[in-house]
Amino acid sequence: MPAPSIAAVSAAFLLLIVETPLALATPVQVVATLPILKEFAEQVGREHVQVTSLITGFESEHSYSPKPSDLKAVAEARLLLEIGLGLEVWVSGLVRNAGNPRLRIVTTSRDISVIRDATESNSQGNPHIWLDPENAKIMTRHIAEGLAEVDPSHTTEYRANLEHYIQRLSDSERELQRRVSGLRDRRIVTYHPAWPYFARRFGFRIEGDIIRQIGAEPTGAELARLAHRMKTEKIKVIVSEPQLNQKVAQALAGETGARIVLLSVLPGAIKGTESYLSMLRYDIATLVEALES
Repeated sequence: MPAPSIAAVSAAFLLLIVETPLALATPVQVVATLPILKEFAEQVGREHVQVTSLITGFESEHSYSPKPSDLKAVAEARLLLEIGLGLEVWVSGLVRNAGNPRLRIVTTSRDISVIRDATESNSQGNPHIWLDPENAKIMTRHIAEGLAEVDPSHTTEYRANLEHYIQRLSDSERELQRRVSGLRDRRIVTYHPAWPYFARRFGFRIEGDIIRQIGAEPTGAELARLAHRMKTEKIKVIVSEPQLNQKVAQALAGETGARIVLLSVLPGAIKGTESYLSMLRYDIATLVEALES
């Protein structure tokens, strides 16, 4: 067999030089405040991103205390994904202490039609925007734009992945709308105001909240008024979440005969809700079953 020519060896060497950086390219380091944002980033970024979620799904997003490992993750990241609207009050201090000049912050609530309640202490509006899949589409678009900005070489892939995921969101939303279409009674009482976007999208009626904000317990008079209304109007379902102390909800259920259902606001908080779409399916199926019984 003849020896390869000098030209052939040179060409192969040059090809190796060109291809090696692509083969060894490191993924974009992304930090998400919540697991839902981690999932959205992974759907868009796929193999080109490595995403860390600061909250796992079992803590309260309202009262989370960052750990030293969170500071390290933010210091090394190119993107930080947040909801905004005052939900993650602990983020600004974390970013400041990380001292990362290359960090780009993506606020995913931008451009979303925010629900505001005059009684809320948070004047920016209710931050639980992701529980409406139409909002999830907007949030995921913002993430795709952020990834394209810090990693323009994969912009085409990010856009294609985005459109594929948006189609999955649309298909799932149509399926869930069909699931609730036959419900006659859509009235619920919620433990705290996490559910207005979910209710608006799927046609549920929130008739009251046990507490207005995390950490603020209701007075006896407030609970008595709510219990009286539930008994008078025969409201039979209380929506709570696994992260919350159930004592007050259980007392209200005992007084009114209502049923408590535990729904998940974040993927992974309940078995069977490991992804955003499985979480929506679980929440709808659980709530519909309770309202039909």
